[in-house]
Amino acid sequence: MTLTKHLRMKIVVLGASGQLGSCLKKVAEEKNITDISFPSEQDGNILDKGLLDKLFSAEQPAYVINCAAYTAVDKAEDEQDLCRKVNREGAANIAEACVKHNAVLVHISTDFVFKGNIPKVLSETDPTDPENIYGLTKLEGEQDIASILPAHFILRTSWLYSEYANNFVKTMLRLGKERDQLGVIVDQVGSPTYAIDLAAAILDIIGSGSTAYGIYHYSNEGVTSWYDFARTIFDISNTPVMLNPVKTSEYVTKAVRPAYSVMDKTKIKNTFGLAIPYWRDSLTVCLERLR
Repeated sequence: MTLTKHLRMKIVVLGASGQLGSCLKKVAEEKNITDISFPSEQDGNILDKGLLDKLFSAEQPAYVINCAAYTAVDKAEDEQDLCRKVNREGAANIAEACVKHNAVLVHISTDFVFKGNIPKVLSETDPTDPENIYGLTKLEGEQDIASILPAHFILRTSWLYSEYANNFVKTMLRLGKERDQLGVIVDQVGSPTYAIDLAAAILDIIGSGSTAYGIYHYSNEGVTSWYDFARTIFDISNTPVMLNPVKTSEYVTKAVRPAYSVMDKTKIKNTFGLAIPYWRDSLTVCLERLR
């Protein structure tokens, strides 16, 4: 990264209206980062190369954060072309625009690039083998970015939640008020990620000026099942609901999901000196804010 690049620190966030985009806006305000823009979906349409070029020409970003994605995992099985258009073509379009305008890309990916069928903590170098169209198109997006743009940070994350948009935590709180009992999957294991923590990590990576480009894993520390995650949500929020453990085989969905997708965060912690909060601590913070 050249000296001029260090001085030109403008950040553009694509997919700004979604959950992570909203969290980036909040964390940027808390960190007093003002040279950051959050274009609307219309102005930052990642499927429109001409529009992206116009946006990048106007903004002259040093960094671009791509939060835009097709994330409806089950629906993706029926809308494969649209899913691939957003997750693969959209990612490639952004990478090409970054090459043209000399910008570094921070791209958000997923633990769903892994099969997740063995109880092993997954490193960035472990073989990928997605089980569904969402995971496959996200992997294709990663591969296209890597082949087009050397200056990239790809951050794989998992089980994202926050105060914003629709997510598991907010769904559980709503259902906990509406119903006396709930069934939640007990045999899928992973690590929840508070999107506020991920947003802070992204902005810290950018702030470091590091050129240690590549793929990194980020989720909160610790491991849990969806059942235990739900149980903890209800315990902390004092929501009286009977919770029943349900096996994946009893709750059939269109898309197959990883049974075990716990990611190793050693690389991101060592490279950028990040301290990653434990998932239950971050959940407590989120629930307090929602309250």
